[in-house]
Amino acid sequence: AQRTPEKQARMSSTQDSEVMTEAMASLSLKVREQEEEEGRLEEERLSSDLATFLSNPSLKAALADGSLNLASYSSTVEQELHELESQCINVYRKNAAEISSLRDQLESCDAVLGALQEMLLGFQADLGGLSGDIRTLQEKSRTLGVQLRNRRMADDGLREFLQHVVISPSLAQTICQGPVNTTFLQSIYELNRIYSDVHCKEPQEWSCDVPPCETVSGHEMQEHVEKLRLVAVSRIRDYFLSQMALLRRPQTNVRMIQVHGLLKYADLQDFLQEASPDTALEIYQVYLESMGKTLFALFRTYYAQLQQLDSTRAATTRHDVIAIDDASLRDAVTTKAKKRVDSFCLGTRANDVLDEANARPILSHVALAEHSKYSYEMLFRSVMIHLMDAVTNEHVFCRQFFKRDAFQPLFSGTLSLLLEQLENYLFGCHDALALLLMIKVTHAHRRMLKARHISSLDDFLDKVTQLLWPRLKTVMDAHLRSIKSANAQKLGGVDLHAHYVSRRYAEFTCSILLILHKGNKALRGEMGENVTSSSPAAVAVSPAAATTPKSSAGDMLLQDLSVIMEEIVLLLERLADEHSNAKERTVFMINNLDQIICIFQERRVAGKEFNHFVELLMAQRELFVEEELVHGFSKMIAFVQQTEAYMTSIGVGQATPDVNAEVVETLVREFASNWKSGIEQINRHVLSYFSNYRNGMEILKQVLTQLLLYYTRFQDIIRKVWRNKPPAFCKDLVSTTVILAEIKKYALAI
Repeated sequence: AQRTPEKQARMSSTQDSEVMTEAMASLSLKVREQEEEEGRLEEERLSSDLATFLSNPSLKAALADGSLNLASYSSTVEQELHELESQCINVYRKNAAEISSLRDQLESCDAVLGALQEMLLGFQADLGGLSGDIRTLQEKSRTLGVQLRNRRMADDGLREFLQHVVISPSLAQTICQGPVNTTFLQSIYELNRIYSDVHCKEPQEWSCDVPPCETVSGHEMQEHVEKLRLVAVSRIRDYFLSQMALLRRPQTNVRMIQVHGLLKYADLQDFLQEASPDTALEIYQVYLESMGKTLFALFRTYYAQLQQLDSTRAATTRHDVIAIDDASLRDAVTTKAKKRVDSFCLGTRANDVLDEANARPILSHVALAEHSKYSYEMLFRSVMIHLMDAVTNEHVFCRQFFKRDAFQPLFSGTLSLLLEQLENYLFGCHDALALLLMIKVTHAHRRMLKARHISSLDDFLDKVTQLLWPRLKTVMDAHLRSIKSANAQKLGGVDLHAHYVSRRYAEFTCSILLILHKGNKALRGEMGENVTSSSPAAVAVSPAAATTPKSSAGDMLLQDLSVIMEEIVLLLERLADEHSNAKERTVFMINNLDQIICIFQERRVAGKEFNHFVELLMAQRELFVEEELVHGFSKMIAFVQQTEAYMTSIGVGQATPDVNAEVVETLVREFASNWKSGIEQINRHVLSYFSNYRNGMEILKQVLTQLLLYYTRFQDIIRKVWRNKPPAFCKDLVSTTVILAEIKKYALAI
């Protein structure tokens, strides 16, 4: 930029000389090329002339045979050329004026071309000067390009550095005054990035391999970033506190606030934990306090509303035992209440509760508006489902928002409330079915929580189970005491028909067994898919509460059922002893045992209880058969039994036993005259004794079959005694075919 004019002129002249040298070299090169081109054209013309000469056939033939004289031919050609030259001169002379004019024109054109050449040389000189300027401009352009690239690189590096350490006005505006939304959240992300950059102690590429914290701008921005972080902490704290204040409002959708007001900004809580741990702890404690009170109020209100839906509040009392006193039954409005077994009939209670153990909770306000009613175990299930959902929701929320579990401080008050409410209910609960259903529901909910991988409620469920099992044991002991202390006087007397105690026992036992096995795979028995009381599933009701280290609560319940079964049999025997004769006692036992078996069959329950009562019924039927036959055919039966015993004592093949023929004849004639009326009388007795028609017909068939068997044995004795010569009264023997035909008439009626 500081060159002198002399230097500039000297450089210009040097450049001009260089241009002239290049032009001369170019011109000499063109001259050489033109000479070479003319020589080549001359060779081509010579070759063309030779080719033309040889193209003449006569010349070519003359040359071939050697007859051509080149000297003479040359002179001939030369002569011809002279002639042609003379002709051309003559033509030139004739056109001399025109040729002169043409010469003048050529000279004029040559002058024009000379002027044009001078002008072009001037242009060439001008262009030589322009080429120097162009070179100068090119140098300047390259210099400016390098400077531009350097400035751009510096600008990019500086911009990147500033982006890492400088807070933009829009960022500060959003954090200080903007609403807490997704834009605010993005601003917090940006602020965190800037904070980490200005405090970075490692060399970074964007800081020219210098630790950002050691740069002047980085050190200066640390204070500003820290102040802005404090402003962000204050604003986030105010926002979270306002959201948690909403949780304490009545009729608030807690889940909506958690999802859209808190979880959506869970990263802000992480920012608080990093920027201000004390503030984060304050938010955590405020949430625990607010949500704990909210949950406590929700469950207290929900339980109070559910209590209004309880349909079994006064359904059972301490007097509702299996062997209920007749005095307690007399308080009923009608005598039909004596047969009431509502508290022992399971109905659809097990299906309603256990088939949908994970159903949605009862909507209390809807149920109250519709005046719906539910059993207590349904209300219990609804509360437990509500509790499980709340625990699951809070478990997930606290893990996602606070990164920790807050079960105990959140639910301690609520769980204490629920345990207290359950204890208050159990204090007056005498419904064994409801207690067992609640145990099964608790066990099902334990499995559901295990599937959700939530173990927070395990201790609570253990406490619930430890409350339910002892109360169930107390109720079972009350039933057992009522059976042991029962007698005919307390139970209002007995008759031949089935007593209401046997029905209550059968309904109670079937209900207990059905509940125990509800949800388990039933075994296939004679009655199809039946419930059994001896399968291992019966004792796997709940792992909590054990009577002994080696005995589970399920074993305890089955043991209580076995004891009650034994005591109910003893009670029926005591009631049967109130009858005056053995036949009536047997009829009473048969009716009660048959009623128990029929209920077991109706409920599709099988097992050791059912088998035990079937065995007792078979034994009582055999006793009745003997008693009934003795009443009408006692002499013949006694004769058969005594004679067979005597014949057995003397041995087979011994002498013919001594039998009084007159006695045998009397027996034959009596049977022949009375057997039809005896069968008819047996039929009337059976129909009058047994209210269950099917049971009566089975007994009638068994009595008639036994009668036929006795009479067949009587005929065998006669044939053995009088082998050789049958006595005259043998013609009065009734054929077994006739008796069998008569029996078939009653069998057809069956």
